[in-house]
Amino acid sequence: MEIIRYAELKPVPWRNGGGVTREVARFPQHAGPGAAAADGWDWRVSIAEVTRAGAFSRFAGMERVLTVVEGELLALTVDGVEHPLEKYRPYRFSGDAEAAGALPTGDIRDLNVITRTGSFKGYTSIVELSKKRAHPVFAGQFGILLQGQAAVSAGPGGEPGAVEPAPQTLGRYDAVVGSDANTPEVLGRGFLAVVSIDPAETA
Repeated sequence: MEIIRYAELKPVPWRNGGGVTREVARFPQHAGPGAAAADGWDWRVSIAEVTRAGAFSRFAGMERVLTVVEGELLALTVDGVEHPLEKYRPYRFSGDAEAAGALPTGDIRDLNVITRTGSFKGYTSIVELSKKRAHPVFAGQFGILLQGQAAVSAGPGGEPGAVEPAPQTLGRYDAVVGSDANTPEVLGRGFLAVVSIDPAETA
């Protein structure tokens, strides 16, 4: 069972100085960090702190799903059309578009899923956690705790007689890496972002 701890992620400043980004995961892993390396990876999941209005970096040949996860509102303008993005409302747009953000209610934090068009398709859904029914995180998914208190444990499927590891507490923005073997299960109260990275369908 793999957990990516948010506190251990390195903050990387934006090129325009409008915020910082912490990269949760990318594929392939050996691709270099930063927007300049967009040709070196096929998908990336990151969490950004936006502290100033300004232009967003372009990601040619990519598709983006952006979700405000902290703060009230991001006024996102895409190719001249403004889209008011409220908290926990994922929004999909082209990485080729001219995009800029304004902060009418103050600083925000957003979850970004960027995938190479024709190779992968990214999805983000927000689920409310329960203490009675665990939420599984399957292969190709990341479960990111956005708010509340939760713990993750390995699901059934281990070797007979093996000692099951104790549940691990999740901090805010910690990410659980999904698996189809001993599928991690998240229990608690609050909200979980489930990011899915699926291979693109080919004709």
